[in-house]
Amino acid sequence: MKDGIRHPWEAAPHEGEAIRVAEGILWLRLPLPMALDHVNIYALDDGIGWTLIDAGLASKRSKVIWEKLLNGPLAGKPVTRVILTHHHPDHVGLVGWFQARGAELLATRTAWLYARMLTLDVQDRPSPEAMTYFRRAGLTETELAKRATERPFNFADIVEPMPVGFTRIVEGQRLRVGGRDWTVRIGHGHAPDHATLWSDDGIVLGGDQLLPGISANIGVYPTEPEADPLTEWLDSCQAFTAHARDDQLILPGHKLPFHGLPFRLGQMIENHESALVRMLDHLATPRTASDCFLPLFRREIAAAEHGLALVETVAHLNCLLQRGQVSRSLSAAGAWEWARI
Repeated sequence: MKDGIRHPWEAAPHEGEAIRVAEGILWLRLPLPMALDHVNIYALDDGIGWTLIDAGLASKRSKVIWEKLLNGPLAGKPVTRVILTHHHPDHVGLVGWFQARGAELLATRTAWLYARMLTLDVQDRPSPEAMTYFRRAGLTETELAKRATERPFNFADIVEPMPVGFTRIVEGQRLRVGGRDWTVRIGHGHAPDHATLWSDDGIVLGGDQLLPGISANIGVYPTEPEADPLTEWLDSCQAFTAHARDDQLILPGHKLPFHGLPFRLGQMIENHESALVRMLDHLATPRTASDCFLPLFRREIAAAEHGLALVETVAHLNCLLQRGQVSRSLSAAGAWEWARI
């Protein structure tokens, strides 16, 4: 037993192929053009068709792979439903594509609203609020000038248009999917109102709320700069412990399926609590968010990782602020300088 987590499968399905992980459940995988180079999709057999858990991001390559999957492992049966775990592009990207083919979308209201809103929000340059966020985080004048002239990432670049209309799922709701009865349990922190599904026979569809080996990004963004998603994440991990058993099969949004959820939940809590302690020690001297990468991540951050590192750093600082352990004040340059109390 490695670190209290066991993986029933040592390797993921190859592109265009599937692995049967339980009666009526296929594990599929789609590529992502980033360091985390894949997303897991699960297809649940409803007899007359399939229910998908998430859909992957929108790209020509993803659609080619989906056609291969639909005609191969999914045996030509239609996708009749998609259950969205959360609104991030690698999960919602092709939901609209399946809806256009007749699939029903099930999602939390917040996840659908975020996805729908973001697909309609296309910007050629960063908003004034985004530039204020970057300044408050301590970016240099050179970095700020560069960002001000660059087209930012737009959700619609890799997410298909979202048709109007969905079916809402809520905390505690019971669903019949793939020949099993499931309970919806909602988590927070990585994404607002993130849906997980827990079957009566010990299978958990965890999305990005329940990942092995890697930490889901917990970020604060210009849309809600005073948010405290890390406290929400820690509270969700604690709440899930009441339902977690060591023998449950966890089907995550990334990496490999695993057993050992109680251990993993405790590990995720401890990882962030330890990071907060390191951050607090680092703030014995006042610093900006941009000065706090090393104690949080314990390694140098490459340029390609800077955006995710920045939003996660602000999340940890906001958590410490809400706990009353740090204070902040604006520098002459307009950056928040954070200091331990």
